[in-house]
Amino acid sequence: MAAREGSLVAAVLEHSGRLDKEHLGARVGRLSRRVEELKGEVCTMINKKYVDFLPSMRGAEELLTQVEGLSSNIDQLKAHIENEVQRDLNVAGAEFTELKQQLEKDTLVLSVLKKLQEFDTALKEFHSALLEEQYVTAAQQLEKARSSLRALESRKGFELKILKALGKELIVQTQNIIYHLWQEWQKLIVWKLPPSKGHFLLQYILKPLILHPSLEPVSEEQPDVFILRFRSQQLALDEASPMEVFDKIKLVFEVLQKYLLSVALEQPGEGRVTLAELLGELIWEELSEFLIHNCLVKSIPTNSSKLEQYKEVIKSTEEFEKALKKMQLLKEDTTALLKYACNVNSHFANKKCQDVIMAARNLMTSEIHNTVKITPDSRVTLPELPDPGSGDHLKMQRALELPSGVVNLGSDSRLSPLTLALPRCHISSSVQQLMDLAYHTLLEATASTDLCCLQLFNCVRDIFQLFCEVVPTYHRENLQKLPQLAAIHHNNCMYIAHHLLTLGHQFHSSSLGVLGSVAVTFVDLVPAFRRLGVECFLAQMRVQKGEILERLSSARNFSNMDDEENYRAANKAIKQVLHQLRRLGMVWQDVLPVNVYCKAMGTLLSTALAEIVTRIVALEDISAEDADRLYSLCRTMVEEGPQVFTPLLEEDKNKKYQEEVPVYVQNWMTFKELMIILQANLQEIVDQWADGKGPLAKEFSAAEVKGLIRALFQNTERRAAALAKIK
Repeated sequence: MAAREGSLVAAVLEHSGRLDKEHLGARVGRLSRRVEELKGEVCTMINKKYVDFLPSMRGAEELLTQVEGLSSNIDQLKAHIENEVQRDLNVAGAEFTELKQQLEKDTLVLSVLKKLQEFDTALKEFHSALLEEQYVTAAQQLEKARSSLRALESRKGFELKILKALGKELIVQTQNIIYHLWQEWQKLIVWKLPPSKGHFLLQYILKPLILHPSLEPVSEEQPDVFILRFRSQQLALDEASPMEVFDKIKLVFEVLQKYLLSVALEQPGEGRVTLAELLGELIWEELSEFLIHNCLVKSIPTNSSKLEQYKEVIKSTEEFEKALKKMQLLKEDTTALLKYACNVNSHFANKKCQDVIMAARNLMTSEIHNTVKITPDSRVTLPELPDPGSGDHLKMQRALELPSGVVNLGSDSRLSPLTLALPRCHISSSVQQLMDLAYHTLLEATASTDLCCLQLFNCVRDIFQLFCEVVPTYHRENLQKLPQLAAIHHNNCMYIAHHLLTLGHQFHSSSLGVLGSVAVTFVDLVPAFRRLGVECFLAQMRVQKGEILERLSSARNFSNMDDEENYRAANKAIKQVLHQLRRLGMVWQDVLPVNVYCKAMGTLLSTALAEIVTRIVALEDISAEDADRLYSLCRTMVEEGPQVFTPLLEEDKNKKYQEEVPVYVQNWMTFKELMIILQANLQEIVDQWADGKGPLAKEFSAAEVKGLIRALFQNTERRAAALAKIK
């Protein structure tokens, strides 16, 4: 292009005399068109890079070269035109004014394009400098870009969209360099403020002695100097007792008192005070808080049997405060440590409650499927209830789930040893541990002060209320998807409810303290636990019922059984239902109590039978072959259905429950009567009806029986007579 424009200018400059207006006009027109083309190319490149954000380096350097070459050509042409026009101004001034104005307009456009190119180049240099961490150079290039943008903004009539995009890019890159400078500043600038002397003593001497049991202070006296250093004890305990910590701190203060703190000073308005008093005012508040939270709190016992031993800590705390007061580090009325130590019962209760709640929550969020078997003979650790007049503390022994054996009713009457005993089932081992935790916590309560006793009793109530909130939420997905876990959760809730019936009464009747004088009961929580277990299991039953009905929906309404494909679909649906029930039986076997198991399986089998009865009764036409095949399908259900009743692991013991199927399956007899109808003649059906008093009338309405007769038999006088008797 540069060569082409060069030849154009050369052609113009060849005229040394009078200018050819038409020849020059044509060439200026061509030059203007090329300027417009170049303007379009530059604008497109800028739009792609800063407006449309399409990274493209194509042609950027080439455009710069073209702009510079074209600008040089225009300068030569402009100068030549000015010289020629001035020389021949009197002759052709008006003729060439328009050409000059066009060239000036092209010059203005080219200057704008050059500023755009300068902006782009400056940002390229900025990025390169930023990558090389040359922040001064980067800032200079950013300022060049800003200067180019200002120049562009001063040009009226330029494209506003491009300017806005360039302005946004400039803001982004400005924030970019500020961020990098801040990162460098963070690395290079460090503030070090000298601590106060009182803070130095706490930070580097006293607090380490409290936190690290292995540290031991050792003092050495030399002429005109004393040395206080730390020695590490190799056989140190994990936690130092408060007595040991107090001794170490006293040693430090005794050394300081001997050499430094006894100096007296004159304080304005206070008279003479010692350095020890000043130091005490500076550090005691922080030191006492640190001692409480990092020493005394850890020494609070977690068992009521150790509360008696804590008197040594109280005594040691009192002696420690007296020693500091003697050294004038503390005022006489300062007793922060002693007050905390003396309030040990409250602290014990708080700490015990925190530990109990934390342990309970861990048990509630553990796996449900880890189970233990509960039988009427199962034994757990429960308190032995002594004679209330003996005054002895409760002792722990191996006892039954509830006080068992023969219960004396005050007469010759006796109750069975299994009265109120839990049936055989499986519960989560974590729930058994939870009940054990509750019993032991109540045992702690009976050996504590009244305030502590009530606090621990409320803590046990909180455990059970927490169970109702945490377990259904934490295990929601598994309880919905897995029928075995739903059964175990049901048992867990019933197990807890079983214990809550008598839990409060056991401790109320055996306690001489506050538990014996107030209404201590957990009975009000029993309905909530029973409801929690039942609702979860019923939700699982609804899921299983839905699956049974879904499988039977593929039986094609049990219609047209003479069609082989229809018969196969119905037979497959029956087999799938029986398979589902057998699988559930294996999952719930030996987990659910026998009576719950039989009721659950009976309900599900009854659901299947009722659906089959409903669909067959709704049929309007049943051929003889249809009736035979429907009877065959029903016989499969009657023969194999009872086999799903296997609540016990011992196979021979399950026969009893399989024989009692009519007790648990509500629609069993209805189903059997339907089978009789499918194989009976008209007279046999009338006999079964027996004027509305026979077995058929107990299971079906007159309308249903008439519908079956119409579907099974052709319209004859005998059928009409039979229908007349069904009323």
